[in-house]
Amino acid sequence: MAAGALVWRVRATRLQVALVHRPRYRDWSWPKGKLEPGELAPVAAVREVEEETGMSVVLGLPLPGLEYGLADGRDKVVHYWAARQAGRGDDAPLRARPPVPHADRAEIDHWEWFDVPEAGRRLTRRADREPLDALAEAHDKGRLDTRAVVVARHGQARKRHLWGGTEDDRPLTGLGLRQAAAITPVLAAFGVARIVTSRWERCAATVAPYAAAAGLEPDVADVLTESQHEESPGRVAAAVRAVMDTRQDTVLCTHRPVLPTVLDVLSAHSPRPVADSLPVDNPFLSPGEVLVAHAGETPRGVRVLAVERHRSSVTAD
Repeated sequence: MAAGALVWRVRATRLQVALVHRPRYRDWSWPKGKLEPGELAPVAAVREVEEETGMSVVLGLPLPGLEYGLADGRDKVVHYWAARQAGRGDDAPLRARPPVPHADRAEIDHWEWFDVPEAGRRLTRRADREPLDALAEAHDKGRLDTRAVVVARHGQARKRHLWGGTEDDRPLTGLGLRQAAAITPVLAAFGVARIVTSRWERCAATVAPYAAAAGLEPDVADVLTESQHEESPGRVAAAVRAVMDTRQDTVLCTHRPVLPTVLDVLSAHSPRPVADSLPVDNPFLSPGEVLVAHAGETPRGVRVLAVERHRSSVTAD
């Protein structure tokens, strides 16, 4: 398993991408590399880009991945995302990332920006042009500049029948606390700069590690609790629409019974193929799992252009 990104920028109306040169293979390719043990693909993607180019990036749309056989008989699977170079407004997610050492020059000796047509000619592997074609198509349609709406289900909580307190202070288990810590690098990879969370303890505790690492103060919302959702699902829907309209990468943390309303709003703002990819079966998301909705401006208003799910890297023994 490997992950990487097509880092893009626009200069004088021309779409450009960053390629890296590997002296050992004497080839040009996308910055990418193997996942470390327990590492999720989007986290590996931003780490590998920084290792090989020195650029800190924020992930955007997922792009077609590649799968091919290796000389030793194993299959290699590579996940790719569109990515932009981090800039003003990205201080919070960058604070939440650990330092990344640069690749040895024997591995990567050079990287360079190329206009898309030239990048297509420079790429050594023909298969590497598939994600490039998808990136260029998204740009031509005005759909490359997106923001992330990350929907997080809180980590595993103490069971109701084993908790003597109230619903609003039922805490995370030890596993749930580890799942909360594991969410931090995922949120940082997608550039989350705003946190909106249910007031109840199990949600607040799930986003607390990221809030501390990124230096963010969460927006605490009563409307996202289970009890408030029972009283008025419409208020939850309004809160989700407000998050979508905000031009910030945002995480929204809530509870399993609230997820159908959240997903209904995303579905209503999605083209049919994207809507059909949203989860429809209970429990919708596993504890500590996140769904990333990539939202962009279109002539029809804000639309969800792609979705992806990432289960927690921390599971029960």
